[in-house]
Amino acid sequence: MAPPPAQPHVLLISSPFQSHVNPLLRLGRRLAAKGLRVTFTAALRDGIRLPDNGDVDGGVRVERLRGCGMWAPDDPRLRVPTDMVRHVEATGPAALGELVGREAEAGRPVTCVVANAFVSWAVRAAGDMGLPCAMLWIQSCAVMSVYYHYVYSLTDFPSGDESDSNSSGGAVTIPGLPELSIDELRPLLVYTSGHETWRQMLVMDLGTMKEKAPWVFINTFDELEREAIAGLSKHMPLVPVGPLVDPDDDSGGVEDDDGCASWLDAQPRRSVVFVAFGSLVDIGHDEAVEIAEGLAATGRPFLWVLRDANRALLPDQDAIDAAVVAACGGGRGKVVPWCAQRRVLAHVAVGCFVTHCGWNSTAEALAAGVPMVASPRWSDQRINARFIVDVYRVGVHAPTPLTRETLRLCVEEVTVGPEAEAMAARAAILGEKARAAVGDGGSSDRGVQAFVDRITYGAAEP
Repeated sequence: MAPPPAQPHVLLISSPFQSHVNPLLRLGRRLAAKGLRVTFTAALRDGIRLPDNGDVDGGVRVERLRGCGMWAPDDPRLRVPTDMVRHVEATGPAALGELVGREAEAGRPVTCVVANAFVSWAVRAAGDMGLPCAMLWIQSCAVMSVYYHYVYSLTDFPSGDESDSNSSGGAVTIPGLPELSIDELRPLLVYTSGHETWRQMLVMDLGTMKEKAPWVFINTFDELEREAIAGLSKHMPLVPVGPLVDPDDDSGGVEDDDGCASWLDAQPRRSVVFVAFGSLVDIGHDEAVEIAEGLAATGRPFLWVLRDANRALLPDQDAIDAAVVAACGGGRGKVVPWCAQRRVLAHVAVGCFVTHCGWNSTAEALAAGVPMVASPRWSDQRINARFIVDVYRVGVHAPTPLTRETLRLCVEEVTVGPEAEAMAARAAILGEKARAAVGDGGSSDRGVQAFVDRITYGAAEP
């Protein structure tokens, strides 16, 4: 009888943004649960929530990318995203080579590398070391398809100028997607001015996926984006593995961050308005006051994540604090600087989610079956909002910036309006499909298992 194969070792490499770290780490936990040795690395910077160097999180060992001139996590230059990305791209390949060498010397040779967006340099460096590679796309398949069709000129895109109008009136038609307006496309890197470095990296990422990555994981599931996946799969080898949420989050509990668990436990079922805008969106002073006043006007209990870094940017903190205190009168509201978002969304007390529509937040809400108030800001968020409202029909669109009256009306519409029960029912069905996709034998689970089988038994191609 042939001996069993050696335990494969997958090295995960993330860009140093929390919204990039989270899905890749969650993918790592799934790989570890299927018997692989998994190590996670990134050129970390202060503010990224991650276990300490050398610790194990859900079967994933964490090793910070370091040495070779790489800046320390507290280096102030890392606070400038463009400078940070250029520095990591310059120093990362050598640091990665040293890390792979240390793992080999420790008896843990790396079998495969999985990198996410904006670290395609890692795929090239790993390829030079003879290691097979995969990439993880952390946004929706729809957005990836938009970028792909733009970069490879497969669809006629308007220029983005206010006066420009192509034959379809400024709209873009892409296989598997609804028609998208220029207003929905304008926040993307395709059009956003002043982001040339990020645009170049996006083009590089897509080229790397197309030419060098035999596996392209994507944070979605077949039942959610079947048509978009089918359309883009004609051009690259997609493996849906989403939604990338922690597998133990569906218990309905929430870790006790600033008393969130006990506070939520005391609220009626589906009564709480949960407000969070992710790790990067900064709201201004006026909008913060409007949100506080709007939440008070709903008459509902609410949990609002207002990051310390965001509060520090607000010039009139006394006015914000006064508005928050008034909104939280009688203990009806709670404001925290951070929470375990997915666990909050899974709590039975949460009735709707006011969100910026980042894809991580969107996927987490869909997996939890929670209706949404969509207030998109930039990047992919307007397209995600379009799908939330018009395709999945599990939410309503709110103008940006939010005002107290529009927030009150939107919360009312999604909780007690004429379509509220239908939205909640559709959200619950999508939540069931999401759980089935990542469960044993589900569509996403099969994709993960196929990858595990191939690297375990020595296949170099999917």
